[in-house]
Amino acid sequence: MSTGPSGLHTVAAALRTARGHGVDRLDAQALLSAVLRQPRAWLLAHDEAALDGEAQTRLQALLERRAQGEPLAYLLGEKEFFGLPLAVTPDVLVPRPDTETLVEWALELLPANGRARVADLGTGSGAIALALARHRPLARITAVDASAPALAVARGNGERLGLAVEWLESDWFEALAERRFELIVGNPPYVAEGDVHLKALRHEPPQALTAGADGLAAIRRIVAEAPARLTAGGWLLLEHGFEQAEGVAGLLAKAGLQEIATRRDLGGRQRCTGGRVQSGQLSCPR
Repeated sequence: MSTGPSGLHTVAAALRTARGHGVDRLDAQALLSAVLRQPRAWLLAHDEAALDGEAQTRLQALLERRAQGEPLAYLLGEKEFFGLPLAVTPDVLVPRPDTETLVEWALELLPANGRARVADLGTGSGAIALALARHRPLARITAVDASAPALAVARGNGERLGLAVEWLESDWFEALAERRFELIVGNPPYVAEGDVHLKALRHEPPQALTAGADGLAAIRRIVAEAPARLTAGGWLLLEHGFEQAEGVAGLLAKAGLQEIATRRDLGGRQRCTGGRVQSGQLSCPR
């Protein structure tokens, strides 16, 4: 006889209960798959399969947390990004598909057989750095984050995936000494303090989300310091809020960068803006 929570005694009953909690069916299926260690296809074919008491108790706890807005990725401990399965914890932002726009732009600039030096600022889970390392294995990638716990997550992802990235604890450029790079990328915090959307993001690390009254404090600092860190012809690419493209482009122009452009994300919103120190081809050291 089951000793778990009522309403979770079979697969079908558990999914009905999840809907009553306000949990999306796909999310509920993902959580149930994790609890039962069965693929989603198995769930669809086994509606009346019984859940034992332990499985019911675990699922109930996960459903309650999801209903409170905790990201599914934190509950599962994993999120896919650019085809890579990444471990995630509340120490890092959940990687978003929109950030793949930044990766795609960076890959366009990095020659497949070149040894360009790349810096990823505020790496978090390591998503951007690891995606670039997977697709440009000859590039020399350095990823920094000011959060030691976040860096531990990123380093663990790199080790598990077998991808070579140099991981450094650093407040933006501070630990990079006098190094120069052909490409600098970053997804810095860009949400304004007090923004109404922060309530929905309350489970994610605030230091990775907010940056001053207008959300541009971190980007201002990066843009001001980046030109001295770029080689001739080097690029700076930054993710930002969809209403910040004009402001970021203005900062890049003020810093003397040229060929400034903006890329749109999957939803058609202006998501990434970049520029280069001066015209010319991306220089790749031998």
